[in-house]
Amino acid sequence: METASWIGIGIIAALVFWVVGIFNKLVNLRNQVKNAWRQIDVQLKRRHDLIPNLVEVVKDYMSYEQETLEKVIQARSGAVNAHNPEEAIAAEGILSGALGKLFALMENYPDLKANENVSRLMEELSGTENKIAFSRQFYNDSVMAMNNGVETFPSNIIANMFSFKRATYFEVAETETATPAVNLR
Repeated sequence: METASWIGIGIIAALVFWVVGIFNKLVNLRNQVKNAWRQIDVQLKRRHDLIPNLVEVVKDYMSYEQETLEKVIQARSGAVNAHNPEEAIAAEGILSGALGKLFALMENYPDLKANENVSRLMEELSGTENKIAFSRQFYNDSVMAMNNGVETFPSNIIANMFSFKRATYFEVAETETATPAVNLR
């Protein structure tokens, strides 16, 4: 066999190893995004389980706020019934807004704030919200790595060949990023 043939075989082998390496990297990144979403999903499930308990405890105190409680339950139902990360992200934004309104209203009920069950549930929900925030950060970091792999050259060639897609970031709803109004009077 001639030297040129060996060089050709070497180039083809290097190209195959290169394609396999990039493909495996993209598979790892896709799996990391899926795993990161599952971590968020676990925390969201916990959040969804706590909300009915909280609503049940506060509804006797907040008889005039039934509309707010119904919105929280509807938002929770929408979040629980989401079928993919994109739907879940949108539904969780609505749920966060509804919960924010509920928490703001709860401030007007001193007896409610003093209730031990409410305090415990609020503490658990607060801890869960913190875990969701950490999980969301890990998920978004994973999405960034995946999207970089899908979009940057030369891995974008392999990504297109094997139908790797960009992942969706878990973005915070505008209602959560707005600066809260503080009235010190």
